[in-house]
Amino acid sequence: MNFIYVFGFFALAAYLLQALLGFRQIKHFNNIYQSLRKKGKVAIGRRKGRFKAGTLVLFAITNEGIILDAKKMQGVTVLAKFHSIPQYLGEDIHYLDTYNPLVRKENKLLRQAMENAREVFLRVEVGNYREEKPMSPVGVAINQLQLWKNQMKLKRKRSV
Repeated sequence: MNFIYVFGFFALAAYLLQALLGFRQIKHFNNIYQSLRKKGKVAIGRRKGRFKAGTLVLFAITNEGIILDAKKMQGVTVLAKFHSIPQYLGEDIHYLDTYNPLVRKENKLLRQAMENAREVFLRVEVGNYREEKPMSPVGVAINQLQLWKNQMKLKRKRSV
């Protein structure tokens, strides 16, 4: 019985520490976002990482697409913080694609986040951007069942 209390205490302490550090990271993101927002529009690029490092890129840009400030956050834990990436200051976001020599020097996850920021900025600029909502796990399971059911119907039709 004593072991259960000790284990429960450590589990609760780990959960509270995780929540506290996550709150700190969100507060840090909000501070950086607000400082960039004061400079101009902000293009946000993200590359989610489940088992790899997640990457977030923020570009403060002018109406013409010139980068005024650039920050990146890359890491696996909630201890990751934003760092400046000064080599992109003065660059045009329209040209930050996979063929840009500056972008080619970065790691794969950061390149994907930059491409995402560029894509979102271009879609907003054109006026056809809509936020895509992720499907719930129940919705994914229902879709999988329907696909399986349709595949079984096709197999039965082919065998007849």
